[in-house]
Amino acid sequence: MRIISVTNQKGGCGKTTSSINLAASLAANNRKVLLIDLDPQSHATLGLNIKSDLSIYNVLSKLANKKAKLQDIIKNVNENFDLAPSSIILSTLEQELAGEIGRESRLWDTLNSFQSRYDYIIIDCPPNLGILTINALRAAGEIIVPVEASRFSLEGLSQLIEIINLVRDRLEHKMEYKVLVTNFDSRLRHSFKILDRIRATFSNRMFSTMVHVNVKLKEAQSEGTHILAHDKYCRGAKDYYSLAREIISSERTPPGMSLETRMREIVKEHLPKLAEVVFTVRAPEARAVYVAGDFNGWKTDDSARMHQDNGTWKKKVYLRNGRYHYKFVIDGQWSEDPVNAEKELNPFGQMDSLIEVKAK
Repeated sequence: MRIISVTNQKGGCGKTTSSINLAASLAANNRKVLLIDLDPQSHATLGLNIKSDLSIYNVLSKLANKKAKLQDIIKNVNENFDLAPSSIILSTLEQELAGEIGRESRLWDTLNSFQSRYDYIIIDCPPNLGILTINALRAAGEIIVPVEASRFSLEGLSQLIEIINLVRDRLEHKMEYKVLVTNFDSRLRHSFKILDRIRATFSNRMFSTMVHVNVKLKEAQSEGTHILAHDKYCRGAKDYYSLAREIISSERTPPGMSLETRMREIVKEHLPKLAEVVFTVRAPEARAVYVAGDFNGWKTDDSARMHQDNGTWKKKVYLRNGRYHYKFVIDGQWSEDPVNAEKELNPFGQMDSLIEVKAK
């Protein structure tokens, strides 16, 4: 069982959004997942439209009027996806634990005695560095730090990393952290400048997946559901599904099986569900052409570079069933596909070319 805490003391960085949609995406990959809402604001609980008289407070508090075990408060969200809800009274736990010995291990003790068959436990932390966050760090073996591609999101990041290292050293607790770039706007040059700064500092501690700005994510929250239930073909759904696959790919391999063999099995499992798509654009004078879209996170790196054949640029990709937005980047200029009449207005008021894939 892997326990992952999602934390950042800065609000608005996509912490709860990432917790909910990562949990849903792992569940969609046939992993049994428990999401623990450890935030007194209960945003994960509200964001999934869950109502309950009992919360994680009743599990962790010794002063609760109605004491409960973790299994007593769990609510089912979807297949393979459960939630341990929170409530505003959880905010009193900070003061309650202030003078207790071992206060930083209350959640860890609870999970150690918890008999379950979950593959993953995701912990959504409060937006501060208080005792609840320390409990989440102590309980987890892995930390995900969501970071916006903006200057202010980087200001408090070093402080959070210091706390993570302090918990690891003082409590002799082995855990690793990785940075997840969220709310990334690929149409702004400023976003790429901030991304370069993040990479310069955390190059070996970053997820390859980035979560792009997508209005569908906010719509899902407003409707009290996760993105896969709201619109599984949108960019936000693809980003979180990709993040789940990246995390799953690092699962321990069976005894005697190499990581390379394990990766081949994962690829083989999903290849039959993919369709071959060839993107082409005529640009004989161009020096460099890329194809960017929902399917590759709107990246314009070497993996998106197209190859020229007598003035026609081509790129072969393998895609799942679904509708995909895309554009060509010709010598740095973003343009629609001139031979594709299917287009759709994006959240930024511009037109994207649209392709629908039907894998056999």
